[in-house]
Amino acid sequence: MSEKLKQVLQNQKNQMNQPPENKDDGIVQLVGFMVGNEEFAVPILNIQEIIKPISSTRVPSTPSYVVGVFNLRGTVIPLLDLRQKFGLQNQKQNEDTRFIVIRNDEEVIGFVIDKLTEALRLKEKHIDPAPDSFGDGENHIYGVGKKEDKIITILKVDALLKRNFD
Repeated sequence: MSEKLKQVLQNQKNQMNQPPENKDDGIVQLVGFMVGNEEFAVPILNIQEIIKPISSTRVPSTPSYVVGVFNLRGTVIPLLDLRQKFGLQNQKQNEDTRFIVIRNDEEVIGFVIDKLTEALRLKEKHIDPAPDSFGDGENHIYGVGKKEDKIITILKVDALLKRNFD
């Protein structure tokens, strides 16, 4: 990553860490993507990069949603299929399929998504907390965003990156 890009990302991170003067003016920047028929999003600052699918190597004795590992410029990164992780039917990769590489501190994992949608800017007041019914078991949902006539499920990055390959 170039120094200029690192500086831009650090400036964005610093801005996000500052409390907004008025909560209603707080903007959350997200990247939207499709998994099955649902649109999901994660904070843009947690995305290391988005790439077209490349070859991966299966790792034995892992759950079915763990596709394997892939080599991204010398770094071996685990690859998970969000369709399978969310209990959806498996689907062959196509021209819209992407790997979204997400980082949180030092943890980096790639996820197979069906289609990239758009970069989103949502006001915090347009994001509702995850419904209480999602509280049982493993909860990957941070909240539900509303944009025009769409509902977008915003995922918790730390929960996505949590390794529970038992």
